[in-house]
Amino acid sequence: MKNNFLNYKKILLACTFVLSTLSSPLNANLKVLKIGAIPDQNQEVLDKRFNLFSKELSKSLDVKVKYIPVINYVAAVTGFRTNDLDLVWFGGLSGVQARLQTPNAIVIAQRDIDKEFKSVFIVNKKLKLDSISNKIGLKKLKNLRFTFGSENSTSGRLMPEYFLNDAGIKIKDFKGKRAGFSGSHDATIALVNSGAFDAGALNKQVWENNLKNNPKRTNNVNLLWITPDYVDYHWVAQGNLDNRFRKDFTKELKSIILNLDIKNKEHKKILDMFNAKKFIEAESSDYKNIEAIARKLKKIR
Repeated sequence: MKNNFLNYKKILLACTFVLSTLSSPLNANLKVLKIGAIPDQNQEVLDKRFNLFSKELSKSLDVKVKYIPVINYVAAVTGFRTNDLDLVWFGGLSGVQARLQTPNAIVIAQRDIDKEFKSVFIVNKKLKLDSISNKIGLKKLKNLRFTFGSENSTSGRLMPEYFLNDAGIKIKDFKGKRAGFSGSHDATIALVNSGAFDAGALNKQVWENNLKNNPKRTNNVNLLWITPDYVDYHWVAQGNLDNRFRKDFTKELKSIILNLDIKNKEHKKILDMFNAKKFIEAESSDYKNIEAIARKLKKIR
């Protein structure tokens, strides 16, 4: 009888411990802030960048933060819409698409370089095309094999197509009356470098990184033209984070991102991975022109 009582007491204490643990403030840490990003580059680069960023956020916010890779731009937008992703690094177009599909989404920040972002047009050296000084020169691309990056990329498709159209070039003017879609900026360089395509367009920052760090990848490629400025990448957060985590959680999150300091050794590693000196304030209104161009090109209906 005594042994039965002791066993019952042990079970009761164990249950009490489990219940108290589940209801305690410490359990807030069991909530996970899920981060995503458009897959615009080599996945190894993205994994390193966003895992490093997640680690810093987790430490500063005192919550578990998990980076969840996605297979394409559409998956990033969908994951945000379905609440499977809480904070996503979007491009200009994908960010607009996500916010139109997700009520109460909040623009958190952009990099210093995103206020004046650019794309580049590149060509295989065998074509022996000289660089051009304005968009009219894009007519040289007529009847060539041309590739964009992802179909939903701002810097690898939307803005390049916009400038091509302004120069009087439509997709039907390329060889085969179509354009390719490489899927990422790195892939665009590789395809033009190999000669699989004659020309392509991509993010200027990725182009410059490859020139510096992967010269073999650009051996057979020349720069044709650099586009004018436009706004691009930005962080977008769900509007319900304060309810899910704690009061003013979104403000804390924004403050941490905006206060990453290049003078801080750990922060510098993150900023370097983002090719930025700092993150700055951003508003949804900054992307109105991107939305207008996307509607014109029927990327948003």
